[in-house]
This record gives sequence, C-alpha cells and structure tokens, in this order.
Amino acid sequence: MIKIKIIALGKLKEKYLCQAQEEYLKRISAYAKTEVIEIEPVRLSENPSKAEIEKALMSEAELIKKKIPENSAKIAMCIEGKRFSSEEFSSKVADIVSGGKGTLVYIIGSSYGLHDSIKQIADLKLSFSDMTFPHQLFRVMLLEQIYRAFKINEGSKYHK
Repeated sequence: MIKIKIIALGKLKEKYLCQAQEEYLKRISAYAKTEVIEIEPVRLSENPSKAEIEKALMSEAELIKKKIPENSAKIAMCIEGKRFSSEEFSSKVADIVSGGKGTLVYIIGSSYGLHDSIKQIADLKLSFSDMTFPHQLFRVMLLEQIYRAFKINEGSKYHK
C-alpha cells in the first residue's frame, strides 16, 4: 500500500476543518496509509522585512527536510507550480506511484510559502490556482483531490 505524508506548516484550528480532514483521511485509508505532519511556522514580527521572511522560510525548510522520508516523491504546493485538471492529477499520481517511490510527500508551506531549497528538491511543483486560499482550508482541498485521484484511477463514479 502506498504511503502519503502531508507536511503542513501550521495546525488546523477550526472544528469543522478538523472533521473534514478526518473524513478524507478515513476515505483515503482504503488506498493509502496517510499521515499529516504539522510543523509550527516560525513567528515573524508584525511587518517582517524580506530578510526576516527569508530567514524564517530557511528555518522552516530545515524542519520540513527532517520529516521527508528516503525514497519519496516530493510534491511542493506552490502558486508557481503546474496546474492539472483532476483527471490529469490522478494520472500524475498513478505515474508517481508506479515509478517505485514508496511515499508521496505533499508539502504545504506557511503564509509566506516555501523556501526555494524545498522547491528545488521537489519532484513536482503543484498549484491549484492563482488564487490564494487559507492554509487550513487548502489542506482539506488537497485531501479531497488526493481522494478524488484514487477514485478516478479506480474508475469510480465519485468524480462525475
């Protein structure tokens, strides 16, 4: 069974989002062993400078790298990443799974994104939209699309 790790900066706080996350984790469990790893983002001043943001992103990147297992496919969630339809995404997931990597690792950065060093080690940079979404809501959206990808790949009517 494939393993999926979602490394996310920040914690889910809203009860309804926690419930949605748990529901999708339960659904995905039929296809993959899935784990969500929450990392506390580096606290910044009220109006951080570019240098302060860069330093924080670098510190967060070091914490992220410690959580990435060997022989994993790394997918960095970033606005400049590639966009796919749900069908294209499901095909990409199937390709990655069949490529022999033991774990799919999705990485969601903080409100300032991800450090370039994370984007550079990513096997795929993925974007859902040019729009900005709340990080907590985005995590649920990602889980839903992961579940949808499995359902598409099995030929289910869920996607219709």
